[in-house]
Amino acid sequence: MEVSIGIRREDKNRWERRSPIIPDHVKQLIREHNFHFVVQPGSIRVFSESEYKNAGADISEDLSTCSAIFAVKEIPQNLILKNKVYIFFSHTIKGQSYNMSMLQKLLDQKCTLIDYELIVDKTGRRLVFFGNYAGLAGMIDSFWALGQRLHVEGFTTPFLNIQPAHKFTDLHEAKESLIRIGEQIKTSNLPAKLCPMIFGFAGYGNVSRGAQEIFDLMPYKEINARDLVSNNIKNLSGRNLLYKVVFKEEDTVVPKVEGKSFDLKEYYSFPDRYVSRFKEYIPFLTILMNCIYWEPKYPRLVSKQNIKDLFKSPHSPALRVIGDISCDVNGSIECTLKCTTPENPVYVYDSKLDASIDGVKGMGPVILAIDHLPCELPKESSEFFSKSLLPYIPIIAGTDYSRAFADLALEPIIKNALIIHQGQLTPRFTYLEKYLRQ
Repeated sequence: MEVSIGIRREDKNRWERRSPIIPDHVKQLIREHNFHFVVQPGSIRVFSESEYKNAGADISEDLSTCSAIFAVKEIPQNLILKNKVYIFFSHTIKGQSYNMSMLQKLLDQKCTLIDYELIVDKTGRRLVFFGNYAGLAGMIDSFWALGQRLHVEGFTTPFLNIQPAHKFTDLHEAKESLIRIGEQIKTSNLPAKLCPMIFGFAGYGNVSRGAQEIFDLMPYKEINARDLVSNNIKNLSGRNLLYKVVFKEEDTVVPKVEGKSFDLKEYYSFPDRYVSRFKEYIPFLTILMNCIYWEPKYPRLVSKQNIKDLFKSPHSPALRVIGDISCDVNGSIECTLKCTTPENPVYVYDSKLDASIDGVKGMGPVILAIDHLPCELPKESSEFFSKSLLPYIPIIAGTDYSRAFADLALEPIIKNALIIHQGQLTPRFTYLEKYLRQ
């Protein structure tokens, strides 16, 4: 029996140009597995319909003949077909209220849902992801935001010549531009009032590594968190380089019990035994790149009160930009009040008003909170994602989902990523029932 795979058009917003499976991989899968592909036409997709057609796919609006349908982002409720296997980022596992009606529709339509976010190895490391491209684009955009913010403060710096990520032809062009900016910083001193310029990276996973890959194109020196809260900060006087500090868990929280040592395993098992200490570092940072995974059970990295206290000072605080790549609204960065878009990427958080003011002018840090940053580098991010997904496509598409969940012939890596099977929440995700009822 021929296996038919659908690739749906991304239509969440006009910036979503990515594809979960690129034409080269469609061609490979047809050649190696004799799969049939149906690709919905999409005018903004970074890969053209002719590229998919030349790879051997059919172009059609109708995906009803496909047993498995791959997408990147959520699927509009009115387009969810009965009895289909859907594979996409559902953004439901935290009980996100804005997607519970979509989850209910998938249940009502007797669908099966596989979430890329849940395809992980035994250690919990994600195997199918865009994360590093969120970091790459987020760092480019944060450099741009810094240049804009400093300009309205009266400082003309090399950062002013940086464009947002989506305005570059590709990642190579973006990197070449940033290398040139780095050379300018080396040869022309930054304003003394702004130095030392310290860039903090919260987290050290895929997202952080992507952000650091861009940052490292600049002239820089790496320091550690302890340097910020010691007299060592007085020695950071360089005007032709930047400083980088990467924060790990032991830097950001301390046990509530005084004198107790930090224990990583305990922190993840019992986060309520810890409190944030990040406010100690905030006054020294020019930019904070937030790249951590966060849930409400963990202490916040930056609270609204932290920002309010910082901006009480009559002197201009060092903190200009928070690049919140993790982008949890009112989450680890409490002053992330809303998500932004490439079209309107930043706002200033005014702590006195507890409000967002679009743009870069105002008394407070500039917040960059685009929740789909990889779409700003659509070609490279799609190529990377499709390559990571490729080994699992034959397993996902070739499985007989008419069997009961317990009898599904799926390897655990994929089976554990099933949120719904035949219109029922799978055992790992029955906790979502309470969010569906709200």
